[in-house]
Amino acid sequence: MTIHSPARNITLAPDRLEELKAELAGRIAAYVGTEQKRITAVPGLTVHRRTAPTPPCSMTYEPSLILTAQGRKRVEIGGRTFIHGSSHYLLASVALPVVARVVEASEQKPCLALSLKLQMPVVRELLSREDTAIPPLAGKGPAIAIGDLTVELLDAFCRLMRLLDSPRDIDFLHGLIEREIVFRVLQGPEGARLRAIATSGDQSYRAARAIAWIKENYAKPLRVEELAEIAGMGVSTLHHHFRALTAMSPLQYQKQIRLQEARTRISIHGLDVGSAALEVGYESASQFTREYKRLFGQTPMRDARTLRSTETVQPAALRAP
Repeated sequence: MTIHSPARNITLAPDRLEELKAELAGRIAAYVGTEQKRITAVPGLTVHRRTAPTPPCSMTYEPSLILTAQGRKRVEIGGRTFIHGSSHYLLASVALPVVARVVEASEQKPCLALSLKLQMPVVRELLSREDTAIPPLAGKGPAIAIGDLTVELLDAFCRLMRLLDSPRDIDFLHGLIEREIVFRVLQGPEGARLRAIATSGDQSYRAARAIAWIKENYAKPLRVEELAEIAGMGVSTLHHHFRALTAMSPLQYQKQIRLQEARTRISIHGLDVGSAALEVGYESASQFTREYKRLFGQTPMRDARTLRSTETVQPAALRAP
C-alpha cells in the first residue's frame, strides 16, 4: 500500500498561513454550528464537522476540492492511501468511489472541512485562455491528489467563506473567487491530471467521458465495447486509462456506484432491499445482498439500521467528502 502525504515545503509567510488556517477553521465552525454537514449559500460549497474519528465509509467523491481546516482525514482508493490535514488540499478530478474516514477529531477540537465542487466549464475556459500561464504538464497519476496549501490559495478560500457574511455579494463575487482557486490549482503539479482530463483529445479526457457515462447510467447494462466507442478508444486502451484514473476497471466502478446508490435508497429513502436492487440495475436480490455485504461489511437492512441509529446519514451525505 502506498501512502501519499506530501512533505511540508511551505516557506512563504508561515505566520500568515497559520492566521488564515485559524480564520478558515473559525468560519467553518461558526457556520456549521452543531451540525455534521451544512450546504452553504455559495453554490457548490459545503462545510463539514466531526467531533470524533469515524469508521471507514464507502462513498463517492464528486469532482471537487476538499480542505480540512482542522483535524485529519484518510482516503483510500485502489490500494493507495491519501492523508490530508490543515496544510493540504485534496483534489478529485472525476467522480471516484473511495473509502474515507476522519482520523483526527475530538469534542474540544473537531475536524472541520469544506468541499467545493469543480465546474469543468470553468477549468476548460481557463485552459483555453492565451494569457493564462499554465504549465503543460501531462497527468499520469490517479484522478485524486494531495497538494500543499499556499497563502494565496488559502486566502481565496477564506474570502469565499467571508461571502457568507455578505449574502448580497455572493452572486457577483463567488464565481470570480472560484476561478482564482481553480487557476491556482491548475498552476501546481497536482493540477496536471485535471488539466489532462479537461483537454479535449487527451486520453484522460476520453477516459473521463467513459467515467461520466457510467456515473449517469449506472443502472444500465454495461458493455465495455460500447463504452469504448463512447470514449473514442480501443477496449484495451480504455481499460488502461480508466484504471489509471480510478484504480479499478469499468465494471468494478459501476458496481461500486450501484451499491452506493442503493445504500442511499435503503438508508435514507426507506426502500426495501429488492426494490433498491432492481432500481440500481441488479436482477438478483441475493447477488445484490452478497456484494453489498462485501463492500459495506453488513447486510443492507442491518447496515441501514446502523446508519440510522448513529444518525450519520443525511441526504446526499454518502456522496460528500
